[in-house]
Amino acid sequence: MKFTDGHWMMREGVTPTYAVQVLDVAATAEGMRILAPTYPVRNRRDLQSGAVLTLDVTAPMPDVIGVRIAHHAGGSRKSPQFELFPSGGTPETDVDDETAVLASGALSVRVRRAEPWLVEFVANGRTLTFAGAKDTALMSTSDGGRHVVQRLGLGVGDAVYGMGERFGPLVKNGQAVDIWNADGGTCTEQAYKNVPFFLTNAGYGVFVNYPGSVSFEVGSEDVSKLQFSVESQSMQYFVIYGPTPKEILSKYTALTGRPALPPAWSFGLWLSTSFNTDYDEQTVTSFIEGMAERDLPLSVFHFDCFWMRELSWCDFEWDPRVFPDPRGMLARLKSRGLRVCVWINPYVAQRSALFEEGRARGYFLKRPNGDVWQWDLWQPGLAIVDFTNPEACEWFAAKLDALLDMGVDCFKSDFGERIPTDVVYYDGSDPTEMHNYYTYLYNRTVFDLLRKRRGERDAVVFARSATVGTQQFPVHWGGDNLSTPQSMAESLRGGLSLTMSGFGFWSHDIGGFEGTPEAWLFKRWIAFGLLSSHSRLHANYSYRVPWAFDEEAVDVLRLFTKLKATLMPYLYQAARVAHLEGVPVMRAMVVEFPDDPACVHLDRQYLLGTDLLVAPVFTEDGRVEYYVPDGEWTQLLSGETVTGPRWVREEHGFASVPLLVRPGAVLPVGAVDDRPEYDYADGVTLRVFGDLAEGATVTTEIPTVAGDVACVFTTTRRGGSVHVTVDNPPANWRVQLGSSTPVSASGSSITVDVEHQ
Repeated sequence: MKFTDGHWMMREGVTPTYAVQVLDVAATAEGMRILAPTYPVRNRRDLQSGAVLTLDVTAPMPDVIGVRIAHHAGGSRKSPQFELFPSGGTPETDVDDETAVLASGALSVRVRRAEPWLVEFVANGRTLTFAGAKDTALMSTSDGGRHVVQRLGLGVGDAVYGMGERFGPLVKNGQAVDIWNADGGTCTEQAYKNVPFFLTNAGYGVFVNYPGSVSFEVGSEDVSKLQFSVESQSMQYFVIYGPTPKEILSKYTALTGRPALPPAWSFGLWLSTSFNTDYDEQTVTSFIEGMAERDLPLSVFHFDCFWMRELSWCDFEWDPRVFPDPRGMLARLKSRGLRVCVWINPYVAQRSALFEEGRARGYFLKRPNGDVWQWDLWQPGLAIVDFTNPEACEWFAAKLDALLDMGVDCFKSDFGERIPTDVVYYDGSDPTEMHNYYTYLYNRTVFDLLRKRRGERDAVVFARSATVGTQQFPVHWGGDNLSTPQSMAESLRGGLSLTMSGFGFWSHDIGGFEGTPEAWLFKRWIAFGLLSSHSRLHANYSYRVPWAFDEEAVDVLRLFTKLKATLMPYLYQAARVAHLEGVPVMRAMVVEFPDDPACVHLDRQYLLGTDLLVAPVFTEDGRVEYYVPDGEWTQLLSGETVTGPRWVREEHGFASVPLLVRPGAVLPVGAVDDRPEYDYADGVTLRVFGDLAEGATVTTEIPTVAGDVACVFTTTRRGGSVHVTVDNPPANWRVQLGSSTPVSASGSSITVDVEHQ
C-alpha cells in the first residue's frame, strides 16, 4: 500500500506519525524495549499527549533479530499466530547515551537515541540495511484505518526475492506485492501461496510475522526503500542474517519449520485422470496398461474431482455409477505396484451427505448472524470447514481416514485460497487474519492424519494453497497454468520464487492445465517436469497420456522418467538436505552462485540440487539460451563440455535439454530406471566430472529410501586416477568397488556393487 504522494507530500486522507527519537530503553527478559515518541520531546510539557511507538527487540535464535512495533496494545481480538520454533538465542545488549544495541550471533541492531531516527542492522562491521527518518511510522487513514509501516533501505544492486509463489519476474524490485491468497491462475499478480518473507542478495532476509494481509512496496514507492505495512496496531518482523541465500533459508526454516521428507515413491511419475474429463475404472485401467505396454514407469495414479458424484464435493464417497467397486479397484491398482491419490478440498456442497451433519454439529464457518456461510462458486451452496474447531478437524480427518482404510495412499489437498472474511470462527479468530492462515490449518489436518496412519516418512500431499509454515507439509504444485510456452516459463518463475520462500519441494502440471498443448510444447514440458522435484501429468479438459499427442512424446516421456529414476541417489539426498537444512531441491541460480552478478536475475534456468544445471527449452525449434557459471561443465546427456563463465546458445531435439553437471562434482547414478524407490547404494555408479584437483576430496552421501544415510563415499584424486573409499557401510554389507578410470576423461566412473550378507 502506498501512502506518499511523491517525496514531500502524503496521499489524500493519510496522516503520518513517525518515530523520531528514543525516550527510554529498558531491559526485558527477551531483549530490550524502546519507547519512541512520534514528536520531539524537549521538556515535560511534551510528554502530555501524542502517539508513542513501542519497539520490543528480541533475539529468538542466533543471527536473527525480531522487532515488534506497537501503537495501542489494548486490542481484544483473537488473532491466529504462526507457529515458530525459536532456538534460544542469547541476546547481548549495550545501552549508552548515544545508542541502544542488541546483538544476536553475528547480527546486531543499533538504534540511535537522538534525532534523527536511525535503526541499523549490522553484521561483521557492515550495515546490511537501515531505517532512517520517516521510515518507522503509524499511518492513519480517513476511513479510520491504522497501518504500522516499516521501510528498510536498499543498497545499490540489492535484489529482493521470495514472498511466496509469484509468477512475475523473479527479482521483486519495482513490484508492489500484496500477501493475500487467491485462486487467480499463474498468469496474474495473484498467488495461491503468499509468504511474507523475502531474502536479498545483500546478506539478509526479512520475515514479517503477521498472518493477515501484508503489503510490500519493493522499491516501488520510494525506489531506494523496501516498505512493508499491515493494517493493525502492531507488527513484528525478523531480520535474518545469512550471509548467503542458503544460510538465510536455513535459518528462516529453522524458525518457521522445515519441510518433512516426502517418501521416495512420490518422486516418480504421477498420472491424473484430469479434472473435467470422462473416466471410469476402464479408462483408468487403459491408461495404466498403456503406460506399462510402452515401458513408461508410473508411480502414482491420481483421481481428480469426479471420483465423487457431481454437486457432492466433498462427500468423500466414490460415485457408484462409475466406480461400483472402489475397494476392489484400489486393490487391483495396488497389485500393479502403484500408489493412489485422490482429490479433496475443504468445502462441503449442500447436496453432500456431510452438509447436514456438519451444519448440525457446528463444523462450518458461520455468518455473524449464526447462519452457515454459503455461496455457489465451485459447488452449489457449499460450506467451508472451520479448522479452528478441534472437533471439526477430527470429523474431517475421520472421513479421509476411511479412504486410507480403503487403500488410498495420499491426497491432493486442493483449494483453500478464497476464504471469506465476513465470517465467524469457532475460536473467535479475526477473519481477516485467518484468510491466509486457513490453508495452514487445512493442510496440517490432512498431513497429520497421513503421518499418524502411514508414518513420519510415508506422508505426502499435493497441495495448492500455502502460507508461512505450510512448507512443513509437502508437496506443493503450481496451480492452474495455461498450455502455452509463456505459462511454462511463468510456472518456473513461480516455483523458484516459492523455493526462495522456504519451500523445499515443488511441482507443476506438465503440459499446462488449461487447454491442450501442441505436441511440441508437451514434449518440451516433459523434460522440465521430470527434472523438477516432483512430476505430474494433469490437465483440465484433456488427457495427458503421451500417446494422445504422438509417438515421439512416448519416447520422450520414457527417456526422462527413466533418467529421473537413475538420478534418485542424488535427488533423494537433495531431498534430505531440504528436510534437514531447509535448502530447496530446486534452486534459483543466485542461491548457488550468490557472488556471480550474472545470476542475479536468471529465472529461465535453475539448479536441481547442488550439481545439476537445468535450462528448460521453451521453443518449438529447440533454440535455448542459458548462462554457465565459471568452470568446465559437462552435458550429462551428451558428455560434451562447456566452459564458463559465458552465455550459451544451442538447439536441442525433443530427447535433449541443457542438463549440465557442475565442475568437480561426483554424481551418484543409480542402477535402476523403472521406479524411484530402490536400494540406491547397490550398483550405484559414481561419475566424476570436471577437473578434480590432485588431492581434492569429495564426500558423497547415499541415502536409503527410509531417509537415512546408507553409506558415505569419499572420492579423491591421487596420481592421475580417482580413488574411492567407503565410510561406515552397514555391517551386513560387502562392498565391491570397480576399478577407477583416468580422471582426465570427463565423466570418469566407478561402479559399486553391494552384496547383502
